[in-house]
Amino acid sequence: MAYYITYGEIQRHLKEHYQRTGSGMQFPEMAAYLYRKGLLFETRPESIPNHKMFGQMPDEEFEKIIDDMVLTLTEDLKLSPHIRESSIIPTERDTYIIRHPRYTRPFLHTHNYFEIDFVASGSCTFFFEKETRTIREGELCILAPDSMHDLFIGDDSTVFCIMLRKSTFNTSFFSILSRQDLLSLFFRTILQGDSHPNYLLFFVQNTTWIKTIIHNAMGECYKDDSYSNFSCISWMNLLFSTLLRNYSETLQFYNYQMGSDFSLVLQYIQHNYQTLSLSSLAEFFHYSEPHLCTLIKQNTGYNFTELIKQLRMADAISYLTNTNLKIGEIAERVGYNSADHFSRVFRSSYQMSPQEYRKKHAPAEEVFIPFS
Repeated sequence: MAYYITYGEIQRHLKEHYQRTGSGMQFPEMAAYLYRKGLLFETRPESIPNHKMFGQMPDEEFEKIIDDMVLTLTEDLKLSPHIRESSIIPTERDTYIIRHPRYTRPFLHTHNYFEIDFVASGSCTFFFEKETRTIREGELCILAPDSMHDLFIGDDSTVFCIMLRKSTFNTSFFSILSRQDLLSLFFRTILQGDSHPNYLLFFVQNTTWIKTIIHNAMGECYKDDSYSNFSCISWMNLLFSTLLRNYSETLQFYNYQMGSDFSLVLQYIQHNYQTLSLSSLAEFFHYSEPHLCTLIKQNTGYNFTELIKQLRMADAISYLTNTNLKIGEIAERVGYNSADHFSRVFRSSYQMSPQEYRKKHAPAEEVFIPFS
């Protein structure tokens, strides 16, 4: 049987318990406590009107909206160190967004879905494997599945928690991350790897647009019409696009097994691939060449030579389809010493010459027929 309570009510009980005892309760523990006390509703209160949008609503006003949002609870909600998406993401939804409860008891756990945590105001304590760090306003963390973690949020800080089914990430968002730039490749390789826990951290300088996206996406999660799930996915596409377009240079990556941040190496390759050699890259970052080769292969799926070729070909395709540059000029821009060498490599990759590729992918000329 389902029971209901608003965000505002359950948060009030969590805060009162923390202030009274000096320790927090996990969300399922508080839900069970309220059930035993008979403080949950058996009838679902009215949901958000389907036409309601939140735009650039001030934080204080949106906080009041959240407090009136309704959470659905069940008697079998249990505290577990291993959470399955079926127990927390509603069946009809691909993504689900909550305001992370404040004053909860830290409890390290894993889950088999992606989690995105965005600190909209204040700060929180982030527990990850054996690491503890503070995440502050404007920071956005993307956790890969099966990473041991938790958050503690006190005071009046606001952290939004976005949960994405793994299958949804692979289908609905993969197209955004299928670009041939290095960060998109990095995103795919790291977040889809199941072998070890890891996370990505972005630093968002201007939070207004990110808040707008999350506010509207969260609102869709609590509407009950047939368009809300699709609309929520669309807002998530905007979120990923915004992160990659505007904040990719702020990216930090933590690979727990590796014990280091490798994103700076990848960004350096992205910006210098035209003239970069393995020896110069190893010298710049103080790695041995064999160790650097291993790291590149682990984090991109390519060896160094293949990776440089992929980056050169991706930019060459862009120049061929979007500019009128001569083949020799394109060759020089992507790092080849001669047009002949560039053409040979291009043909081996695409089974046609650069000129043939440009002709084949040229936009069709439109014929204007007035009053047609």
